[in-house]
Amino acid sequence: MPKRIIPLTDIKVQKAKPKEKPFSLFDGGGLYLLITPSGGKLWRFKYRFDNKEKKLAFGSYPEIRLLDARRKRDDARRLLANNVDPDAVRKAQKQANIEEAETFEVIAREWQDKFKSKWLEGYSEKIMRRLELNVFPWMGSRPIKDIKAPELLSVLRRIESRGALELAHRTRNVCGQIFRYAVATGRSERNPAEDLKGALSPVKTTHRAAIIEPKDVGKLLRSIDSYQGSFTVQCALKFAPLVFVRPGELRHAEWSEINLENAEWNIPGSKMKMKEPHLVPLSKQAIAILTELKDFTGSSRYVFPSERTFDRPMSNNTILAALRNLGYTKEEMTPHGFRAMARTILDEVLQVRPDFIEHQLAHAVRDPNGRAYNRTSHLEERRKMMQQWADYLDELKQGAKVLPFRKNK
Repeated sequence: MPKRIIPLTDIKVQKAKPKEKPFSLFDGGGLYLLITPSGGKLWRFKYRFDNKEKKLAFGSYPEIRLLDARRKRDDARRLLANNVDPDAVRKAQKQANIEEAETFEVIAREWQDKFKSKWLEGYSEKIMRRLELNVFPWMGSRPIKDIKAPELLSVLRRIESRGALELAHRTRNVCGQIFRYAVATGRSERNPAEDLKGALSPVKTTHRAAIIEPKDVGKLLRSIDSYQGSFTVQCALKFAPLVFVRPGELRHAEWSEINLENAEWNIPGSKMKMKEPHLVPLSKQAIAILTELKDFTGSSRYVFPSERTFDRPMSNNTILAALRNLGYTKEEMTPHGFRAMARTILDEVLQVRPDFIEHQLAHAVRDPNGRAYNRTSHLEERRKMMQQWADYLDELKQGAKVLPFRKNK
């Protein structure tokens, strides 16, 4: 049976005398007063979060009285009841330079701190920078529970009025995630971003430039073979059309995710747009590229590391710059264009089943019963498709007779 803690009194706190070593007076519920040898009286709160013991400083006595310390303890315990780490809230308040307030900025910084480990490198800073420039100046200091849809809309309209329509939509989505987090942790009752669907002008869809004519694909592949830049960049250029993943997924590929023996690349969900793990079957041609590259970058965490340091992945502009050096303008080809290239030709020339293609593109594909396919769905068929695709690219590069588009409409 745990020992019963007798709550402190103002007189007991006031008369507590220092000793040779620090000692504690406990009030209950995790709150205690630490008495230092120099006579300091410091309020501390001890708690557990994610199976770890943690401590929080509440200030010193007499600046913080017993009742004030208990109030701080009760506030912290309410956060814990909603699965929120009080220390994360304290850090967010410090970053926002705001004392104990559940404002939009404090909750936003807390949300960022909680989820940034699951995001791609640099994404966390990009999101926070957008909020600092476009949202915090107008509603960052507002209590998040008081923010309604019209107030959020006025902030988004400011962005929209600058002609940054896509940014306005992305900001609404980010704010929506912050409000959902606030609702889930008991700091708000509603997500006003949900009420703004359709309130902003729609974004005009612009398709990224891609080469989809087979004869032009062959010319591109021959240009890549003649690339005069670094060997690592050339390997990335050769690898990209074979796997047709998103550019960020390619750049952040790690050797630990590559299984050369099984001819597979297992991408964790944290790196994927849909946050689901993705499996890429590797063709013989892809394996050959990786095997040769491993002698050069195998000591790095990344398959395609930066030219400056092996500690970081290749820059997001490296492949783009390489395509420009090969003479391809942004209107002709982009790093993302390898996906459109594969999707179009696999479907309309090689006549591969569309669901196999969509699944390999890591799009949201569902079976006839409405269930999401998992990462190994149709794996054998996709292995055959990836090898067929690699062999076809070799034929195009060698100048073989081009098959016409033959999809029946």
